[in-house]
Amino acid sequence: MPVKPAMKEIADHIQKTVNELDDNEVDRMVDEILKADSVFVVGAGRSGLVGRSFAMRLVQLGLEAHVVGETTTPAINKGDLLLAVSGSGRTSQVYHVVKIAKEIGVRVLTITSYPKEKVGRLSDHIVKIKGRTKVDIEESYTESTLKGEFASLTPLGTLFEDTVMVFFDGVIARLMVELGKGEKYMKKRHASLEWFY
Repeated sequence: MPVKPAMKEIADHIQKTVNELDDNEVDRMVDEILKADSVFVVGAGRSGLVGRSFAMRLVQLGLEAHVVGETTTPAINKGDLLLAVSGSGRTSQVYHVVKIAKEIGVRVLTITSYPKEKVGRLSDHIVKIKGRTKVDIEESYTESTLKGEFASLTPLGTLFEDTVMVFFDGVIARLMVELGKGEKYMKKRHASLEWFY
């Protein structure tokens, strides 16, 4: 059964990423979040879903955070921070949002596996999170097919997205300490109007 091997592959990758994470990049990210008037989060697909969950936790910590593309998202201004999530660093929707933010004069922080791609090149700060992204699949497909290797149990951007989710939760833990706010405070700010089925 592939369930446990897939989970082990994901857990092993996350552990490897923890060991390789650059503490200076993390410190800068925390500083950028704390000094921002508001944090705007952008990502496409599953990366976008991971970003949305991070924005939710920022709000629960009492910070001003918004998700790009929501109908209630206000205008972004120079004192704000745009946090972009793009494993490939090439995602067209994310790139266009980053480009607009830079034209306005907004600081951009990007989470990516490919800092030298077009999203990273426009960013003020980058946190590199390694992961098997769509770029890796495109570049290694022919080679692995010729070798007769089996397909990964973690398709498309799974390793990147799962690792970023865990990384973001680590950043939230750090922000809880920095802000002196615990779970009790966050629970009070948790959504009280939710869907019922």
